This record gives sequence, structure tokens and C-alpha cells, in this order.
Amino acid sequence: QVQLVESGGGLVQAGGSLRLSCAASGRTFSTTAMGWFRQAPGKEREFVAHISWSGGIIYLSDSVKGRFTISRDNAANTVYLQMNSLKPEDTAVYYCAARSPYYSGSYSDIQGYDYWGQGTQVTVSS
Repeated sequence: QVQLVESGGGLVQAGGSLRLSCAASGRTFSTTAMGWFRQAPGKEREFVAHISWSGGIIYLSDSVKGRFTISRDNAANTVYLQMNSLKPEDTAVYYCAARSPYYSGSYSDIQGYDYWGQGTQVTVSS
């Protein structure tokens, strides 16, 4: 099993910043690729960001590229999502996820991740 505990969500004004944290335990974190997804009310969960186990390969969705960054601290078993220039359309529940070692498809596929955090609410006011 992998346990993921998220923190850092909250209410922020448009143009502001938040940093989400995801603390992992269980499966060896330092060799596990990680992702961030988000889901707004009434919408499907969508890919936000992915980072390889080494941190050397990063993918960002087009909607957040240039505003968000993903990083990890393997010594702390933690992955981060730094969110800058936030927009009201960024409002969603944000989920941290651990990549399945058995999935060989796209980094953006929901089914490519086998463990998920509880989600943390991010609300951006206009």
C-alpha cells in the first residue's frame, strides 16, 4: 500500500499563489513517479502534472504550464505543486497520486496511477 496525505489547499484571490504538499509512505517513494490531478464540481478528473522518480522528467498540462510547477524532495518523501498566478478556473479538489509500476501508457492517464490522496480543496476567488 501507499498512503498519501495532502496539505496546503485553501482560499486564495485570483493572481495569488499556493503550494500543495503530498507526503507519501509505503511503497518506496524515491523510485515512484507521482502526479497531480484535479476535479471541479460536475466535471471529470483531469491531469495537472507528473514528475518522474528522479525528478528529471516533468509534464504539465497546457492549462497550467507557465503557472504551476511540480517538484519532489525524496529525502522528505514529499511531492509539491507550486501554483502561481491562480485563476478562478483553477478551483477544484486537487489529488496527489502514485504511478503504477505496471502501467505503460500515457503519463496523463488516470488509470496509470494506483494510489490516491484524499484530495485538498483549492478555491480561487475573482
